[in-house]
Amino acid sequence: MSAKPESTMRERLTSPLTWYWAGFVILVVAAVVLAIRLGLDWAAMDRHSADVLAGKQVELHALEHETAPLRGIDQRVEETREQMLRFEQKRIPPNYSSIDARIGELQVASGVHLSRVQYTQGPPGSGLTEISMDTGITGDYPAIMRFINSIERDQTFFIIRAMAFTGQQGGMVNLRLQLSTWLRPADAAASGLPSTPPPGTVPAGGKEGE
Repeated sequence: MSAKPESTMRERLTSPLTWYWAGFVILVVAAVVLAIRLGLDWAAMDRHSADVLAGKQVELHALEHETAPLRGIDQRVEETREQMLRFEQKRIPPNYSSIDARIGELQVASGVHLSRVQYTQGPPGSGLTEISMDTGITGDYPAIMRFINSIERDQTFFIIRAMAFTGQQGGMVNLRLQLSTWLRPADAAASGLPSTPPPGTVPAGGKEGE
């Protein structure tokens, strides 16, 4: 009587239908395991991608902040060039003679007397060459102030480099005055002016004002 159940069990174990269901269950379990693993991997990748994206956004913001001053720099450079050109056309004298003539006009208008006006030129620059003037100025105080103010406000670009008291007689004051203006390199070369001596020395052989 006991042999029949054992025989039935063996038949069931060797039955194709039993192996089919066993294989199906194994596949289902494997699919569930793979799905869980894929979900975990996807979540990890998603977190990593979010971290990478956040890092890139921080780098982008930092780069935008660093390059902000450079935005529109090409336009600003062009505007600066135009401003420099207008400045040169308006306030840089065309030649040495125009400088000397303008100094003479300001002298007469202010009522001072200039003596030993000497002109020299600095090293040629890429854009402009400095022209230095060393002169003695004599006059009463109001006249000297008029001359100084007219120099500072003149359309020709003058810079007062130094001014030193050298004496006084009666109501007349004597000063030594050093000025600078600029010429374009070609105009400065054509002027034939000697080189400017080192600071603190008196120009020797400078070209006298005409």
